[in-house]
This record gives sequence, structure tokens and C-alpha cells, in this order.
Amino acid sequence: MPTPAKLREIGVPAFVTKNSPAWVLAADDQQHILEAIELLLKPQGYKVDAVQSPELAREALASAAYDAVLMDLNYARDTTSGQEGLDLLSEVVALDSTLPVIVMTAWGNVELAVEAMRRGARDFIQKPWENERLLSILRTQVELHRALQQAERLAAENRLLSAQGRPEFIANAPSMTHVLEAIARVAPSDANVLITGEHGTGKEVVARTIHALSFRALRPLVAVNTGGLAEGVFESELFGHVKGAFTDARTDRIGRFELAEGGTVFLDEIGNVPVRQQSKLLRVIESGEIERVGSSRCKRVDVRVISATNTDLQAACQAGQFREDLLFRLNTVEIHLPPLRERREDIPALAVHFLSSYASRYRRQIEDLDPSALQTLVQYSWPGNVRELEHALERAVLMCRTHKIQSADLGLGVPRPQSQNLEDLSLESVETILIRKALQRFQGNVSQAAEALGLSRGALYRRMEKYGL
Repeated sequence: MPTPAKLREIGVPAFVTKNSPAWVLAADDQQHILEAIELLLKPQGYKVDAVQSPELAREALASAAYDAVLMDLNYARDTTSGQEGLDLLSEVVALDSTLPVIVMTAWGNVELAVEAMRRGARDFIQKPWENERLLSILRTQVELHRALQQAERLAAENRLLSAQGRPEFIANAPSMTHVLEAIARVAPSDANVLITGEHGTGKEVVARTIHALSFRALRPLVAVNTGGLAEGVFESELFGHVKGAFTDARTDRIGRFELAEGGTVFLDEIGNVPVRQQSKLLRVIESGEIERVGSSRCKRVDVRVISATNTDLQAACQAGQFREDLLFRLNTVEIHLPPLRERREDIPALAVHFLSSYASRYRRQIEDLDPSALQTLVQYSWPGNVRELEHALERAVLMCRTHKIQSADLGLGVPRPQSQNLEDLSLESVETILIRKALQRFQGNVSQAAEALGLSRGALYRRMEKYGL
């Protein structure tokens, strides 16, 4: 019998609509029973996945979402204890307590029924069943399950409206108008989004905002810095591996795509994915199926993909460094973030936000920014964009000696190495100066700055993170 993953149609939404077909998982060791269930339910508008063992039922539950489970309690030949079914029932309830389970057995008795209900079954039916009673029970339980889903959806919408768990996204500058409009349009959909912009412009904040405003908000957003993944661990990190797949694979490991099931995967620095790995990523995005390293079995995942880069991917495609078909899959909608120097109107609000956040974190009684400090912030070129502004405010909160941050507290007066004795500077200070200057020279382009400094992109990223740039 084909597995449910192969029988199931592509794409199960996070929240089903009232009129969408209900999916039922039927588990029984007898083929004629499964056929009878399908003959009964399909004309009533149900979609049925049929399996003949607890093991296949577990696989089905791990790979797809259902509105109800109709399961036998006895599977081994000449067994009437119902233990196999009871154990499976306990696992299903532990996996999702809202999923209704209706148990059935030809060897029904009061004690077994009571035990099944005690373990979480919603109802109990004895074979041979009465069609009308089975349909009535199933209809009631599916409606209840969907009502619970709808309640979860309304709770999610209320949480979003009250901004709970939603990242602070400050964007009042005219240059950010198109960004806000694009987020409002694309967030409720499941479209893949490519966010572009210089390093530190807030691409991850935009990705988290889109996720928070989507119907996937109650499911996880899993962020992956693809630029920091070595080629040798790329597949294992994203898709997982099985025990023994390679030397250090001592246990099975779940990948980031599986962790994000029902939610969103955020692939940061997507332009750094090695060409040899791009085809594997493309296949997953196209098919919605992953294959763990060392395994020959595919598993369907329901995730939305949001990616980000500060690289010109069109130019990378022309240079043969990035697959054009992968770019088409990633940028169903593209959102470009302007650098901070082009949205200076937002600097005061961003500065106050970071000041409040870090003053609270470090328990500092700091009330405001001195006008001279605010002027310094607005006039500075910000090669590191919003991330550098955040770091400057964090430093200022720690260094401030009064109740107002002064211009000197910001640490933005970058000394020139040639005007000082290098022996008086630490290695970290010299590196910070050189990195700042390179970023300013190339207007925040990390690839060009890294090349000028004689570093790999990854090495420069690590140093920028270390020094808070």
C-alpha cells in the first residue's frame, strides 16, 4: 500500500477553512475494513489516508496534518488486548491533544472502552459499525477540531493586532513607504520573499515582521545564516542527517526545514550558498520534500521561505555564481531596504528605541539623548547601517556617566591610524578602524570590503559580529 505522504495532495495549509475537505487517517490491519471506510467517507467529502500498521500511522502523522484519526486497537494476529492500539493512541494524544481520535475494535468491551477514553480517545465504536453513527461521530469531532483551530487563528490575529511577540519595526522615512506597502501586501500570503539591502539594514527584522503578520505566526520562524555554513555541513544543517551518515553522525539529527514545519525558514545571506548546494535547495523549494543526509526516504515539509542578501543576485547569475532558476523561486516578491543614510528621518526614533531597550537590559537610569549626541547620530554616515547604530547606543548606555547620553559616549569619533602610534593601539582597535574604513569606502558592500581587506566574506562577517559592526 502506498504511504500517505505519496497519496496526499501537495500543500496542507496551516489553518483549514470551514468548507475545505477534512482529512482522516484510518488505521486498521485488515484491507477490507480500510476499503469499507473509504467507500463510506469519500462520498461524504472526506479525504482518507489508509494505513495497516501502527508504524505506518506514526509515519503518516509525522508527515501530514489530519482533522481526525479513526483507528483499530488490535493489529497483531489473534490479539484482543488492544495494547498496540492503546500505545498508539497515547502517542497521538501526546503529539497533538486537539486531534480527535475515534477508536474501534471487533473485540469491544467496557474495560477497553474506558481505558481508551481515559487515554484521550474522543469516542469509541465497535465493529461492525452503524454507518450513520460513525458519520455522526466523525462529523461532530471534525467540527470541534476545526472550531479549536479557528479559535487558535483568532487568538493569533488578536496577538498580532496587539503587537505581542512582533518585532519593533520603525519605518517613518519616506524612503521606507514602499517597504511598508510591500510587507502589508505580501505578509498574509504564502509567497516566497527575497529581502535585499546592505549589511545591517534590518533584513531579519523585516523577515520576522512578515512572519508575525502571516497565518503561520503561531508556528516557528527558523533563521539560518547560510553565509556562515561550511559547505560540508550545509545539507546536514538544513535537511538533517541519520545516524551513521558520516563519521561524526552519532545520532539522528533534525534539520532546520523540519524544525520550521508549518512556519517559516529565513535563509540569511542566501547569495553565499555554494553553487553545488543550490540545486539541492532548489529541489526542496520546488517539491516541498527533504531528504536527510544518509537517508533514502523523502519527507514532506510545509514551510514558507524568506531569504535575504546584500549581494546583487542578478549579477551573480550572469557570472555563473548563482542559479537563475533558484532566484526565480526565491523572489516571488522582492523587498529592497534602503541604507540608513537614505532614511535619516528614522535615526532619532531608532536611537530612542535602542536607548530604552539597553537601558532596561543593563538597569541604567538614562533618560534621553543630549542634542549634540542626536546631531552626531544624524550626521554620521553609518556604513554598518541600523546594526551599527544599535551597537553605538548599546555602548553609549554602558559608558554614559550622566542621565543623558553625550556625543562622546557614542564612540563614533574614529581615530586615524596614521595620526597615532600603532604601538599604542590594540589589534582589535586597528582591525575595527580598518573594517569601518573599508565599509565606508564601499558603502557597506561586504563582498568588496572583504576583497579589499584580503579576507573571505565569512572571515569579515565574523570580525564584524565580534566588533559589533
